[in-house]
Amino acid sequence: MRAAGRHALVFGATGFVGRHLILALGRAGVQVSTANRSGESYRRLVAWLAGHGHHPAPADVRVDFGTPSLTQDDVAAWDDVTEIYNCAGAYRFGMTADEAHRANVGSVRAIVAFAARLPRLRRLVHVSGYRVGGQDPALVPWSDERRRTTYRALGAYEASKVEADAVLQAAADRAGVPWSVVNPSSVIGDSVTGESDQLLGLASSVEEIWRGAMPALPGGARTFVPVVTVDHLARFMTLLPLDEAAVRAAYWVLDDDTPALPDLLALIARHYQVKVPRARVPVPLLRRLPRRLTKTDPETLTFLSSDRYPTGPAKAFAARHGLAMPDVTTSLLRWADHLAAHHFGRQGAVSTS
Repeated sequence: MRAAGRHALVFGATGFVGRHLILALGRAGVQVSTANRSGESYRRLVAWLAGHGHHPAPADVRVDFGTPSLTQDDVAAWDDVTEIYNCAGAYRFGMTADEAHRANVGSVRAIVAFAARLPRLRRLVHVSGYRVGGQDPALVPWSDERRRTTYRALGAYEASKVEADAVLQAAADRAGVPWSVVNPSSVIGDSVTGESDQLLGLASSVEEIWRGAMPALPGGARTFVPVVTVDHLARFMTLLPLDEAAVRAAYWVLDDDTPALPDLLALIARHYQVKVPRARVPVPLLRRLPRRLTKTDPETLTFLSSDRYPTGPAKAFAARHGLAMPDVTTSLLRWADHLAAHHFGRQGAVSTS
């Protein structure tokens, strides 16, 4: 059954969050269209969605971030779009500053400009991040010096997401586009099935545990790398356009009960029935060690932090809409089981490009 009057356009639809968002929108009865760079990626998306019971296939909107108009389609054909979800961008370490800026900042500018041309748009929902959210739009445009300093300090990926968070707010306010931002933590698999093909970040540490290749647990008792299940995040996002109180609001969507990182990895090691590393490496020492020893991209080390995050508004929003956070321990172990059963994407991995 269709939700009356709702038509969602999803950017980044082929990615991990984007695909699960489409499933959640479909279950809510929302008409869905997807922005795709190629017919091949769209066909892969449709096949994945069909395998997960999503029918009918979403409409295909061809986009090109290299063109000013973003799409060659007549924008009037999308006049009935009521909500845009921006899950697009590059989640990748080792990019140059220019690559990251083009992928994560340039795409935001293009999507906001596109959104401003849609007469019935009720909300633009943007996926930012728990370590980068809450930026000040008054500082946009960034000076060259600010950009150099930030990109040098954080690395290209995280810095581009920081800049994109500020640009989204500033550009949308200037264009009169109503927005909501979600700042998710590390997104793990579905809370029921554990399904995930997102293999960067925390999943790579889980693989080390599974293979017995982690000599020491990273971090200490306060090292907090929170998680959220992909289905909870997707459902949260689908509710934002229904709530006027969520206009110009940002929500940190993560589970405050996530165990400290060494405890999280030890939990999974015991579940896998492999040896739990006895040694622990404090974060300051990790940051000083050479990459050949840590086998970790230096950009990922900024995520090893004791910081906590302002989750109160997200909790209040979820409670208002009857959305409960799934049990974190159960979700972590189901995710770990799925990753191991699928050999961490080395067999039958799903492409998200």
